[in-house]
Amino acid sequence: MSAVSSRDLTFSLNKNISFSPLSWRPSLPSRAIFPRRQKPKTLVVLATVLDAKPTVLVAEKLGDAGIQLLKTFANVDCSYNLSPEELCTKISLCDALIVRSGTKVTREVFESSMGRLKVVGRAGVGIDNVDLSAATEHGCLVVNAPTANTIAAAEHGIALLTAMARNISQADAAIKAGKWQRNKYVGVSLVGKTLAVMGFGKVGSEVARRAKGLGMHLIAHDPYAPADRARSIGVELVKRGIRIINVARGGVIDEEALLQALDSGIVAQAALDVFTEEPPPKENKLVWHENVTVTPHLGASTTEAQEGVALEIAEAVVGALKGELAATAVNAPMVSAQVLSELAPYVALTEKLGRLAVQLVAGGSGVKFVNVTYASARGPEDPDTRLLRAMIIKGLIEPISSVFVNLVNADFTAKQRGLGLTEECIVLDGSPENPLEFIQVQIANVESKFASAVSDSGEITVEGRVKDGKPHLTKWLASKGWKWGNT
Repeated sequence: MSAVSSRDLTFSLNKNISFSPLSWRPSLPSRAIFPRRQKPKTLVVLATVLDAKPTVLVAEKLGDAGIQLLKTFANVDCSYNLSPEELCTKISLCDALIVRSGTKVTREVFESSMGRLKVVGRAGVGIDNVDLSAATEHGCLVVNAPTANTIAAAEHGIALLTAMARNISQADAAIKAGKWQRNKYVGVSLVGKTLAVMGFGKVGSEVARRAKGLGMHLIAHDPYAPADRARSIGVELVKRGIRIINVARGGVIDEEALLQALDSGIVAQAALDVFTEEPPPKENKLVWHENVTVTPHLGASTTEAQEGVALEIAEAVVGALKGELAATAVNAPMVSAQVLSELAPYVALTEKLGRLAVQLVAGGSGVKFVNVTYASARGPEDPDTRLLRAMIIKGLIEPISSVFVNLVNADFTAKQRGLGLTEECIVLDGSPENPLEFIQVQIANVESKFASAVSDSGEITVEGRVKDGKPHLTKWLASKGWKWGNT
């Protein structure tokens, strides 16, 4: 039987590693411990070696506060009104991209970045102009700014509600046309009316709070809203004469159906800030309808909201480039700062266990079945293992491929390579002070370079734990039982 040694495996768990699941820079200590196949030396690699600043492309106008924050960490290129071709040309020189709603971040953009683009920031809430599937495939984090413009959008919704109820837009147009038509533009009072809020998220709840102050009765419908925040769930039967306000997204309302409802009287009035196609074509009948009040997507257009969005998205982009997990990540698991801090040493452990396990395999590309066991004195639902799973996948795949794996694309990359990974948690007696007692990684149905490292049933098993805040290899399976590492 051949012996397994740390020299053979170039494995050291006591080295300091940089915890950087999303960083624009490679995690150099980890790769020094586990050499990987050399990649072509590109301009990106050179920039990393020289520790140059990352480059952020701002493709649409952003508040000055956000620009200044970005400049403290990165080189900022403000290039507006780029054509799709110009964007694809520029993007290969950029580490981050910030857009609003006018720029389409397509699959072609991610492909043109050649792996350099690490984060796309959407200065606003909606991310329908970003190809999330392509972003995930290319390991690019997508973040948005969902909170800064909440109040502005809610206020605009109330503004449209009151303008619609009192025919402000129509009366204004009539006076400017030289007409005095007081009897024609008699409005309705909001006091005592029922407002149905469709979507009881951040903006919806703020709209409801303001509408209640106007003396309106409220009902709400949102299948995802927590019960303690939604005052009631469900919507009354539609009655003739209802009024509709849309300050959310253009595709929420079937515009043709709304037009028919307006003409038939089912809907008395509508106020629209957003449209399916923006700007709407000149022949759009809703725009010209007498009972429709329209504004050009002004929901977030206040000075305060614009500055808030700029700062929020700049902070998220800079944090992502530093390797931090953004709370506003769209295509990656949400991990709270508290959980992230607690799991940091286990992140180091799981990646290294994955790297060790795959180095024991003869022909690492043949790894297809992996089982991970988490042992904890806490309940089976604690801790959140999504981050740990991603780092195990990173450790298993990176040493035997040219793929860069991070939290964003880990599950996709595993699926693409046919790697099946199952997880189980066992509850142990003991103190729940530590989130995990040990982590075990087992690769099934493989052969090993080292005869003593594989069981009779063809399994390679490695196990580790965190001691005094540092990851340690504790044991690996040999053909005649367990061998212990340095604890």
